[in-house]
Amino acid sequence: MSMIRYSVIPDKNPREILLLRGTGCAYKLCTFCDYHEDSSQDLASNFQVNKEAISKVTGKFGILEVINSGSFNELDEDTMNLLVETCARLHIHTIHFECHWLYRRFIPALRARFAAVNTRVVMKQGIETFDYEYRRDVMKKGINEPDPAKLAEGFEECCLLFGLPGQTYESMINDVETGLKYFNRVCINTMTANNAPLQPDPEVVRICKEEVIPRYLDNDRVDTLLENTDFGIGGEE
Repeated sequence: MSMIRYSVIPDKNPREILLLRGTGCAYKLCTFCDYHEDSSQDLASNFQVNKEAISKVTGKFGILEVINSGSFNELDEDTMNLLVETCARLHIHTIHFECHWLYRRFIPALRARFAAVNTRVVMKQGIETFDYEYRRDVMKKGINEPDPAKLAEGFEECCLLFGLPGQTYESMINDVETGLKYFNRVCINTMTANNAPLQPDPEVVRICKEEVIPRYLDNDRVDTLLENTDFGIGGEE
């Protein structure tokens, strides 16, 4: 079976979404993550996978989100050219990408590239938590900046990851409120078991699902994923 790489999100912030394949996260040290396994060093093969997914985009909302289990700069050049061409042809006015803090220097050039076809780039960062010590020592995230205001420079959106050992109701609420203070949008991801060293704590997951997420279901600036396939991508066709 092949992986689902195109979907439509009709509710909050309606948009089309793509899960593309790149060369994989160059960092690969986060203790909770195995998403980089969806990758290949074969650029031609990656492009064929991505081309098929991109061909399904209709431009119906004028908004497209692109994720690739890493950062946008790990996508091959043919894929990036096709995304630019697709945005121009379908009059997509906004495109969302993800980027690790370490690669923020590449963002201005990306914005300029899409601005040339009148498409605005919205950048999302996987911050996971604003608890600096937890992010550094437990998650091993590789973000050496404790100040949320500085973390937001160059980014409009952030991802948070809840359900891990040591997190509490108070810490998760603080993370969401901090995210809303400094970013336009926040995406809450609930940790699911995978092949990484750091695994979910069932009690923290319960608190997240039953006490934290319900507080933000009606907030138009907060996306919530109880499972990592809730956006319709990543599962098997």
